[in-house]
Amino acid sequence: MLRTPTGGAGHGTATADDRAMSIGAVLLQLRDEFPEVTISKIRFLEAEGLVEPQRTPSGYRKFRPDDVERLAQVLRMQRDHYLPLKVIREHLDALARGEQVSLPSAGGQRDLTDGSGDAGSGRATAARIGRAELLAAAEVTESELEEWESYGLVAPTAEGGYDAETVTVAKLVADLGRFGLEPRHLRAMRGAAEREAGLIEQVVAPLRRHRNPQTRAHAEATAKELAELSVRLHSAFVQTALRIRLH
Repeated sequence: MLRTPTGGAGHGTATADDRAMSIGAVLLQLRDEFPEVTISKIRFLEAEGLVEPQRTPSGYRKFRPDDVERLAQVLRMQRDHYLPLKVIREHLDALARGEQVSLPSAGGQRDLTDGSGDAGSGRATAARIGRAELLAAAEVTESELEEWESYGLVAPTAEGGYDAETVTVAKLVADLGRFGLEPRHLRAMRGAAEREAGLIEQVVAPLRRHRNPQTRAHAEATAKELAELSVRLHSAFVQTALRIRLH
């Protein structure tokens, strides 16, 4: 449970301003339940619009107790249900409207269709899905999928079938295709991602080889955070390049 400061000086209550916390104080509260969380992670979730702390005139973040609880909800959905941030945002917005939200089972179940699949819809929610299910999820033809595979954009896992990340890739490739971007154009993006993954692997390799299980677990969390930062940096580079070209 999160520790929330209570009590105002001499009155037994506190105003919202009295209870506002710095990002460092938020980190200490969250680490009871989420030991792997970092300040960079909190800033990343803010940049993605999952939380909107107030700002002081000098620009410092001030988080209210409901901001901290919202962050905890986001982290739980990521940890327990493997949900992408887009789906988490939709769930939180629905909860704010007083609607009921159904989450996939904690543990091995992952929603591979952006949270909209269920048993009655015929859309898969298991950790891996088959080829026909991937075609349905991405809304593409067999020939399109074959072309993607020929360019190395999509591939089944070693165990067979397609995992959640592959479904995400397939849907993004399909979306980009509607703008005229062909697989041969996207091959360079795949190559850049492979190089970034190799760089991250170099950083966490010493941690993964450690005898301590907690240190090896920390390697996993570090790799995920580095991946998120890498995505943010790539996005910033693209936006900067576009701004230069379009102005």
